[in-house]
Amino acid sequence: MVDVGDTVSVHYTGTLDDGEVFDSSVGRDPLTFVVGQGQVISGFDDGVRGMAVGDKKKVHLRVEQAYGPRRDDLVVSVSTANAPAGLAQGDRVQLGNGAPATVVSVTSEAITVDANHPLAGKALNFEIELVQVK
Repeated sequence: MVDVGDTVSVHYTGTLDDGEVFDSSVGRDPLTFVVGQGQVISGFDDGVRGMAVGDKKKVHLRVEQAYGPRRDDLVVSVSTANAPAGLAQGDRVQLGNGAPATVVSVTSEAITVDANHPLAGKALNFEIELVQVK
């Protein structure tokens, strides 16, 4: 049975509540991580505990167990004069503090970026299959 400190390999498919698939390891190598080390979101980490190799499980993660709520303070605008030239809506950028962000709007005066994780504020569902424990 999986417990804290175990290195596990899992296959998974992640979906939103409307059924949209946002990520999957199908067709790729399994995801490998150490349980309890904060390498994956807390609800996923908790979801594998107690599983045995070959077990399959469905877990529903509340927003707090996933990427947390969306935070308005992580959406900021900067003067176009203080931003790199050529940015467009949808571009991924790195902020001065190293945080990744997405450009959400560009005007002649300002560029607005959102540093929330794209899945922040959303409940997540995972189908997990435990393939290995070390």
